[in-house]
Amino acid sequence: MAYQAGGQRSAPRPVPESPEAQAYLHDYGVYLDAVPFPSVVLDHRWDVVLSNAAFASLFRDVSPHPTAHPTDNFLRFVLFHPDACAVLGDHETGWCLPMLAGFSAAVERHAHDHVLQAIRREIGQDPIMEAAYRHGLPHWVRAVGEGAVEHDGAVRSLLHPDPRRGATECRIVTETPRTLRDMGYTRLTLVLREARPAASTGRARGVRRGASHLSVVPPPAG
Repeated sequence: MAYQAGGQRSAPRPVPESPEAQAYLHDYGVYLDAVPFPSVVLDHRWDVVLSNAAFASLFRDVSPHPTAHPTDNFLRFVLFHPDACAVLGDHETGWCLPMLAGFSAAVERHAHDHVLQAIRREIGQDPIMEAAYRHGLPHWVRAVGEGAVEHDGAVRSLLHPDPRRGATECRIVTETPRTLRDMGYTRLTLVLREARPAASTGRARGVRRGASHLSVVPPPAG
């Protein structure tokens, strides 16, 4: 059973064997779909366990991808999907670098996780992304402070496909009940704000740049 409100997942993730835990996830998915803001439950690999209809709506124009669709693995989406910056405003500094920092910490905690190691190899296959991860990221964290890599409370830019929202911002709220936490899951909710004035929308929609071209972290000289 794929526990995903608001749509079907292409490859169901492992779920707890306990019938009670499965029932809880089913009911939590019903609850999640009643939340008006995009909300998602992730495991330690950023695999999507549950997501609601508002989350699906936010990413409704994202093209199919074999490994990096936002309803499959959110980290892969942020780092590797060519459509990521069409939805995630200020993609590099607002989303990509904080996610890379979180990924670095996860790799240390789960050193033998084959999925995380596969993502690490994908990063290593791109010279610019690898330079960002190995050299630029530590410098960025020192410059902005440890607080900048935290998701909870962060205000980040979005480019919502609904024209009534358009270029806007969201505050990320991490709100994980004990039962989900005991399963190793984390819930993120993107609390949408009012649309920003047109003069401050930043990068225009439709300009797509892969995460492998991180301008904030230049590649090594030579």
